[in-house]
Amino acid sequence: MSQARDLGRPEATERRALPAALAFGKFGGLLLLALVALALGILLDTSFGLVEMPLDAVWRALTVDDGSQNRIIIWELRLPRALVAAIVGGNLAVAGAVMQALTRNPLASPSLTGVSAGAGLAVVASLVIDPGRPLWLTPFIAFLGGALGGTVVFTLATRSVVTPIRLALAGFATASLLLSLTTGLLILNGAIVGQVYFWLAGGVAGRSWQHVNVIVPWAVIGIAAALLFARQLNILLLGEDVAKGLGLQTGRARAALMVVAILLAAAAVAVAGPIGFVGLISPHVARFLIGSDHRRLLPLAAVFGAALVVWADLVARAVQKPLEIPVGIVIALLGGPFFLFLARRNV
Repeated sequence: MSQARDLGRPEATERRALPAALAFGKFGGLLLLALVALALGILLDTSFGLVEMPLDAVWRALTVDDGSQNRIIIWELRLPRALVAAIVGGNLAVAGAVMQALTRNPLASPSLTGVSAGAGLAVVASLVIDPGRPLWLTPFIAFLGGALGGTVVFTLATRSVVTPIRLALAGFATASLLLSLTTGLLILNGAIVGQVYFWLAGGVAGRSWQHVNVIVPWAVIGIAAALLFARQLNILLLGEDVAKGLGLQTGRARAALMVVAILLAAAAVAVAGPIGFVGLISPHVARFLIGSDHRRLLPLAAVFGAALVVWADLVARAVQKPLEIPVGIVIALLGGPFFLFLARRNV
């Protein structure tokens, strides 16, 4: 009785509201820091290149339309590249977070579930069949390939109890097969090797406003859909029986969320190639900092992923200037040890 009376008091309401307010304050602070890191990364990424520019010159080129050479370089070459890197990172991070929740598997990500490899194979095959196809069609083609790759992996992994290692092995085997098929297509069609070599390693070099326009609608739709389904993701984490007991139609929810994850990953692959590990690292870092509530996890992971790819692109351009290495290689140097750590912890 005393507990019931206490719950009706204003002081009790305040005590319950305090942890929620603190959690929201922590989330807001982390999100702000991540956005600052992302903005700084974009600014530095646009200042770096064969033509060196101090940050004040970059800022002037971004804000003042004076027709100068700096303005042209920033707006036509560097800014769209940095924006593509950010959007690709956000897409992959959200896709990875959704896949990890759906499978309740910490190793799930677009690159480890065959989605990226399938999307890559589909894009290369489309270049062989129709080299002149319009760029806007590429995400649709990548989506079909990603759906095929993901279906194969999950079919193999779910023949019995799904463990992190079983999913990783199925994903590795499927990705290796799809990559071999992609390599075979390139060997048989040498004319397109130069066109896709850098892309296959995961890179944003040469990305233009056309690429930004292609990926933005997919990113907006996919991330918005994932945020709308955040509550369902939280319920699915409780287990199949509990989710059904709470009235969730788990089959439909899982199918819709998997489509969203593949859509996001496919759009990223379509414009930047199969960049690995972003969808693995970013959700785990966000989850460690803010917890598993996807209403906060998804936006934080998206900004972390965007910042990760932008900063990795900056490193890729600075290592061996004036040459540059694909951004996918830089991220793999970080993602490889991170994956081994997760695999060892979850065996």
